Amino acid sequence: MAISASDVKDLRERTGCGMMDCKKALVECEGNMEKAVDLLREKGLAKAAKKADRAAKEGRVFSYIHTTGKIGVLLELDCETDFVAKTDEFQLLGHEISMHIAAAAPLYVSPDDVPADELEREKEVYRQQALQDGKPESMLDKIAEGRVRKFYETICLLEQPWVKDGDKKIGDLLMDAVAKLGENMVIRRFARFTIGE
Repeated sequence: MAISASDVKDLRERTGCGMMDCKKALVECEGNMEKAVDLLREKGLAKAAKKADRAAKEGRVFSYIHTTGKIGVLLELDCETDFVAKTDEFQLLGHEISMHIAAAAPLYVSPDDVPADELEREKEVYRQQALQDGKPESMLDKIAEGRVRKFYETICLLEQPWVKDGDKKIGDLLMDAVAKLGENMVIRRFARFTIGE
């Protein structure tokens, strides 16, 4: 099947992948643009997972003040090189994550950051709720673990559904950027300020 240069160009613009990768993906997917996008994303995410161990010592601090002036966010988003930190894609990612933090009010970056005593307190509440709902005692721990996952989606930034696309978590948004820009990226920390709190 003949693949046109304009199709390769379109796929490159959509994914940020190299021309040869785009052409190979289109050939492999018999010209189907959507399948080619998915294929490149899968390959990119596999590469992104390999990059997760690389040091992210460059980056930027982003600030966002909501239009009301009553909510503000500071975010440290790190990457491997200053070159990537200056790209429009990286700047947009930092802005999108900052706006999300303003809207969704997470407390922690990831589940690893949740203090053990707070996590145990939540699990105990979920166990007691399940017990009051008449669930068998042998199931209490399993039920509590399931509810903890929902708890993480409420308080952990990387686990939260993105406010602009509920089908994608902030962690997915970050991994997509890693796959597209080719560098490890880390949300190091954030602070959310609200008037009166």
